[in-house]
Amino acid sequence: VFVDIAGLVEGASTGEGLGNRFLAHIREMDALMFVLRNFEDVNVAHSRPAISPIDDFLVVRTELLLADIEAVEKRITKQEKLARVGDSSARKELSGLKTLLSWLEEGKPARSLIEHDAEVGKVVEQLFLLSDKPAFAMVNIGEDSLPDGGEGWQTIQKELADLGLKSIPVCGKLEMELLEIDDPEDRAMFTRDLGLDSTALNDVVKQGYELLDLITFYTIVGTELRAWTVKQGTTASAGAGKIHTDMEKGFIKAEVVALETFLLHGSESSVRERGLARIEGREYLIQDRDIIRLHFRSS
Repeated sequence: VFVDIAGLVEGASTGEGLGNRFLAHIREMDALMFVLRNFEDVNVAHSRPAISPIDDFLVVRTELLLADIEAVEKRITKQEKLARVGDSSARKELSGLKTLLSWLEEGKPARSLIEHDAEVGKVVEQLFLLSDKPAFAMVNIGEDSLPDGGEGWQTIQKELADLGLKSIPVCGKLEMELLEIDDPEDRAMFTRDLGLDSTALNDVVKQGYELLDLITFYTIVGTELRAWTVKQGTTASAGAGKIHTDMEKGFIKAEVVALETFLLHGSESSVRERGLARIEGREYLIQDRDIIRLHFRSS
C-alpha cells in the first residue's frame, strides 16, 4: 500500500479525513511504503504549511500508533475479564499486552518491540497491528535534486533511518515521463543522460522484495520466459504449487540453472549439452533468479 500524507491526516485514528476506513485498508497490507514529499511547487497542494518529509512521516506514524494503542487497550479489557474468571492464558497474555501498551505510548512502533523482546513479540503477532508492518519510504524529489537526492538528502535519509525506515529518493515527475517513452533503448539513454544507472522505480521494487523477503524464479514455456514470485526459503515442490496445485502433488524433479548461466550460453539446449543444469528434488530451496524446468506426474 502507498501511504501518502494526503490520504492520512492528523486525527485519522479518531475518524478525521478518511479515518478508520483508510486505517482498515492499511491493516490488510503485508508492507507499507510511505510516500513523502520533498520538493517545492506552488501548483501542487500540500496539507501542511511547510514541506518536510520527516514531519509528514511523524504525522502518519502517530496516527498508526494511536490506532494500535486503541486496539491494544480493547484487548487488555477483554483479557482482564477472562483473567478474573480464572483463564490462565489470558492472565499470561496480559503481562505482554501491558508491556506493549507502554511501548506504543512512548511513541515506538510495535515492530521494534519484537526485535527487543521475543516473548512479547508473540503477543504482537496475534494482533495484526499497523505499526508492526515492515515499511520503507519513497521520498518524492524535484528534478533539480537529481541524480543524488539534492541538498539535504543525506540528513533526511539519516533521520528516517533513525526512525527505522530505509528510504529511496524518487523524482515522480521524471518517472512518469520515462514511462511514456516506449522504446527501451531510448528510455535507457535518457536515464543515462540524467546521470542515473536505472529508473528509481526499479530500486523501489527491489526494496519491496527485500522487505518482504521475496525472490523470483523462472520457467520456460516454448520461447517464453515466465517469472514467479515466492518467499525466500520456498522449496521446489511448493514453487511448483505456485504455478498449479497439480504440479506440486505430482512433483518428480526439477532441472535448475541460474539465469546468468542461461544468458551466457543462450539456450536451454546449450545449457543441457554442457551439463550445466542440475537435477534437484522436492526439498530443494529455490534461489533468486533460478530457471526451473519442472517434471511432474499428471493427475
